[in-house]
Amino acid sequence: MTQSKPNAVEMKDMVIRFPGVLANDQVNFTLQQGEIHALLGENGAGKSTLMSALAGLYKPAAGTIKVMGEAVSFNSPKDAIAKGIGMVHQHFMLVPTQTVTENILLGLAEPKFFMNLRAYDQKVLALQEQFGLRVSPTAKIWQLSVGEQQRVEILKLLYRGANILIMDEPTAVLAPQEIEELMQTMRAMTQQGKSIAFISHKLHEVEMVADRITVLRKGKVTAEGYSMKGVTKAELARLMVGRDVVFTVKKKPRQAGKVVLEMYHVQAENDKGVPALRGVSLEIHSGEILGVAGVAGNGQSELAEIITGLRKCKGSIKINGQEVSNQPPIMAIKRGVAHIPEDRGKVGSAPNLSITDNSIMKNYRQAPIGDGWTINFLSAHTHATELKAKYDILAANVNMPARKLSGGNLQKVILAREISTMPSLMVAMQPTRGLDVGAIEAIQHLLLAQREAGAAILLISEELEELLALSDRLAVIFDGRIMGILPNDDQISINQIGLMMTGSKE
Repeated sequence: MTQSKPNAVEMKDMVIRFPGVLANDQVNFTLQQGEIHALLGENGAGKSTLMSALAGLYKPAAGTIKVMGEAVSFNSPKDAIAKGIGMVHQHFMLVPTQTVTENILLGLAEPKFFMNLRAYDQKVLALQEQFGLRVSPTAKIWQLSVGEQQRVEILKLLYRGANILIMDEPTAVLAPQEIEELMQTMRAMTQQGKSIAFISHKLHEVEMVADRITVLRKGKVTAEGYSMKGVTKAELARLMVGRDVVFTVKKKPRQAGKVVLEMYHVQAENDKGVPALRGVSLEIHSGEILGVAGVAGNGQSELAEIITGLRKCKGSIKINGQEVSNQPPIMAIKRGVAHIPEDRGKVGSAPNLSITDNSIMKNYRQAPIGDGWTINFLSAHTHATELKAKYDILAANVNMPARKLSGGNLQKVILAREISTMPSLMVAMQPTRGLDVGAIEAIQHLLLAQREAGAAILLISEELEELLALSDRLAVIFDGRIMGILPNDDQISINQIGLMMTGSKE
């Protein structure tokens, strides 16, 4: 009689609490050896919290954890890695000025005093070959793309002997081609006996890579260990958000109004002093969404920054007929520009400040919140409370720090703040990146509502499906140049857009 092999991980009746929040309520999760098990749910559903307990970051109030059939209790991530468990976080824990190999060796007992870096570079190269994670061992972290940095994080865990890997929203910061490479890497790891817990809220990625799924909603399990065979995208969405999700966006026909943004032959450099925008000319009208399509790193970030006053440029930028190029961000705000930045945690918000403080960052100088010298904190609190209710921001109260919000709710705070100023121009940079289906639906409806209200919207996204659903016209950017601007109608060709994204003119 053959004895069945133990599960890689068994978590039973897990309860994890924070002040005022029950993050996990009697949650069960089982990870089998050699499988990819997706943990699916909305932002704030408790996915990362549950896996953080498995990685030794949180201590559960109740419940049991078994690793390879052995009961365990972790006091730190060091305890977890000793049992072969490692977590790749959304926000990487790397030292930018050190090399790939140096980052991989950080915190290890060996080497102690003398280090032959070349020998360790070779060890890292051998590990890369084994799992197909190619990145130069001698490169500094700051020189790497986001996708390459993620590979370093995975290599760090593999070097430490991790057999159970927790991938926390690993695709949230990746371009489409990098996502495909990551999926291949995950499959290669399971083929070599590794087990992967894949935290996600992107249904198509879960369909693509997962063997089984567990779904969480508001801290409780709504589906435990389902096989992915025969499960539809609509069923997964219903399990996640508790209702039917509409995947198609209904956009009302609208006649574009006056020109709000005019750009003529604009040039700009990136942070390394290399040309990022090379003679960009475009215009956006009121009541219109102009989508910008392109592979990441082709000038999209710089385009958003020059309009909002965050980067110097050459050329002309006019908002409602007034020149704004090379003026400070406060002038863009005064001209009615709203900005949803690419990085909501570092640029879009002050994570350690309260929801109230974050919600008044654009209007704290104006009555009734401020008079230029002092802030009326009662009015600020009332303003934040009203936005919380109107935009369905899930938080215990408006005094809690913004860093404690899920990604979707933090994005709602940013949108609420920007929309409350009644902008004439909105620059939206990756507004739904890293969000779940419910939050994406809410954000897209808010953008369409601004279009209906007469705002001109520049929508920069790497999600072509989203651009086609929301945009009235589509500009394709490659190597800092606009390859062409297409009307978004029945004649638009995905193949043509793809060719333009790789350098072909319209």
